[in-house]
Amino acid sequence: MPLYNSDYLKNLATKNKRLFESEQRTFSDKRIPESTIFDIFLSHSFLDKDEVQGLYQELTDFGFKVYVDWIVDPHLDRTNVTKSSAKLVQSRLKASRTLLLAISTNATMSKWMPWELGYVDGNTNKCAIIPVSKERDPVKAFKGTEYLLLYPFIKKAPTNKGKDKLWVIENEHSYVVFDSWIKNGRISHNRDVNIYNI
Repeated sequence: MPLYNSDYLKNLATKNKRLFESEQRTFSDKRIPESTIFDIFLSHSFLDKDEVQGLYQELTDFGFKVYVDWIVDPHLDRTNVTKSSAKLVQSRLKASRTLLLAISTNATMSKWMPWELGYVDGNTNKCAIIPVSKERDPVKAFKGTEYLLLYPFIKKAPTNKGKDKLWVIENEHSYVVFDSWIKNGRISHNRDVNIYNI
């Protein structure tokens, strides 16, 4: 799959519904300390809740610890933002190694996503786009608009050994496996394989 497709993510969420509900109950029963480290802070529009649940599942299946506010901190009231809830989100951003923005048609309506991006970009610069397309057959490469062009994007593709991995991509010849990017923040340039063709 070149980029993430909305139907794929919704199906993944449906297929893993029981597992997800069990995990959500665990988070509801105990508050996770603010100092808890996450690999990924998944920034998104709540209008994409079903797709985000699928993304959460996909990313955790790859072995990453993922923060999604309404999953990890279900006590937060999204309709009533207070200074303390904003501070909690800020703490979660600080405690996350990377920020992934789930970019969809609904993302432009989110008030939180630009704030989260600005905060992380100004502090760690470990930000990337994870495009979610409504198209049945999404294009192979993300073509962002405006300021999103400043950031690399995430794509799932097989390694040369045939195992699916997440890749952080700047362009067709500049990319790195997501795990390496988390550790050192660098993207390898002038690579031989055009990753758009994979």
